[in-house]
Amino acid sequence: MKNLGDVKIVALDFDGVMTDNRVYVDQDGRETVACWRSDGIGLGRLKEVGVETVVISSEVNQVVEKRCSKLKINCVRGESDKLSTLKKILKEKKLSLEETCFVGNDLPDLECLENVGYPIAVKNSAKEVLKVAKYITKREGGMGAVREVCDMIYDAKKVKK
Repeated sequence: MKNLGDVKIVALDFDGVMTDNRVYVDQDGRETVACWRSDGIGLGRLKEVGVETVVISSEVNQVVEKRCSKLKINCVRGESDKLSTLKKILKEKKLSLEETCFVGNDLPDLECLENVGYPIAVKNSAKEVLKVAKYITKREGGMGAVREVCDMIYDAKKVKK
């Protein structure tokens, strides 16, 4: 893929991308995370320009599903083989890996990042992930990195028209 204007679908990891990679655990063992509110605006803008979004997370906690539901985006949680899951989603949507942007931050994301047309790593990613990224965000995961990516794709789509 030559540029972000060619992206048809954005696949995102959850922990460390949509969150700052921390988990808060209360005295009853309930886990919560913090998300960047304006990421939702960015994801909404992608819909405006016809770009689909999906979250693929190895996290089993329902917080992934709850956040994605609120944002009205598809998600698959509890998935350790992210590349197979991504390929299945793309086949259903009749899209290719080349038309895909994947945003990740850690080792479980590497296989997807190595196979998509536009691999993006958030600023505070593992060094192995940073090495394969075509772009590294200026913002850290959970601190507006998703919004940054969405705005870049939105702007590229607007220029392309």
